[in-house]
Amino acid sequence: MAIGVNNVTVVGNITRDPELRFTPNGTPVASFGIAVNKRTQNKASGEWINEADFFNVVAWFKLAENCAESLNKGDRILVTGRLSQESWEDKDGAKRSTYRIIANVIAPSLEFATCKIDRNPRSETGIMGQGPGREEPVDEEIDFTGDDIPF
Repeated sequence: MAIGVNNVTVVGNITRDPELRFTPNGTPVASFGIAVNKRTQNKASGEWINEADFFNVVAWFKLAENCAESLNKGDRILVTGRLSQESWEDKDGAKRSTYRIIANVIAPSLEFATCKIDRNPRSETGIMGQGPGREEPVDEEIDFTGDDIPF
């Protein structure tokens, strides 16, 4: 059986400030909307048409906290993650569904803005409690000679 790939990357503008909540066991989760603009041309009239696709974005753990602290409505960002579909029945019994992006990377778009990166300290267990953290830098000075460099 082949395994599918579910990965999406979008660049757009945040439609509402990130809302930070916590699960009953204390896990942070942030949610917000993103509008992805597209511009198409009507082949018959040649007129340009501006449209937008809207997605809900969900971020977990430290990514959620960083989003809530750093992002605001209107910011242009890049989101990479997986699509997740949620289905339900509304009060009239009609089946409804929506897609959301479960984010694993969120970054500012630097096309029309600048940002300053403030690094968070790493925990001993690494990101989201998985695996060891980065090794500490070595205090010894390393002397490279021209013979050590391969080019």
